[in-house]
Amino acid sequence: MKKKVQLEQFDFFAFLSRMRYISRWGLMRNTVPENIQEHSLDVAVIAHALVMIRNTFFNGCLDPSRAAMYGIFHDASEIFTGDMPTPVKHFNPNFKRSFHQLEDKARRKLLAMLPPELAKEYEPLFFFEDQEEYVHLVKAADRIAALTKCIEEGKSGNHEFRRAEAEHFEQLSASTLPEVCYFLEKFLPGYRLSLDELNLG
Repeated sequence: MKKKVQLEQFDFFAFLSRMRYISRWGLMRNTVPENIQEHSLDVAVIAHALVMIRNTFFNGCLDPSRAAMYGIFHDASEIFTGDMPTPVKHFNPNFKRSFHQLEDKARRKLLAMLPPELAKEYEPLFFFEDQEEYVHLVKAADRIAALTKCIEEGKSGNHEFRRAEAEHFEQLSASTLPEVCYFLEKFLPGYRLSLDELNLG
């Protein structure tokens, strides 16, 4: 009788696919619910765009693909932690520190679901804090994505996001990153338009 060979199983991608079940804006009434999978794609696209803008107009030399990949994985830890509302996350310095440690553990838990050889390759995508320029860009892209969500909710007649929209816009407008200012000036207005108002040619 032949012995059954036990295949090694890795659950990394199965867990990543569950990003679609983690809702954002948990304390807010949403007209259109948003999950972290959708949000991560928005952040990746915008982070990629910010690097392209920097490289094209402001003498930058960063890798837009790297920025996009950081954007894709920047919230992956929330598969385990959920999306913590910002006011709660920043309640006090001790809680903020503890939550960051929890996020790190969640990332390590995800990486442990890969073969060690692959985990080594994926690790820099989860832990890129030492890449300071990319950190600033991904954070800006994260905030822009949040701002566009607020704008969409406002267009649907939902005033729940009005204050969040004003705060995100104010913080982004004060950015020292020229590519962020460029995006706000050239691309953000389009998000405020209806489909009929957009330039379809």
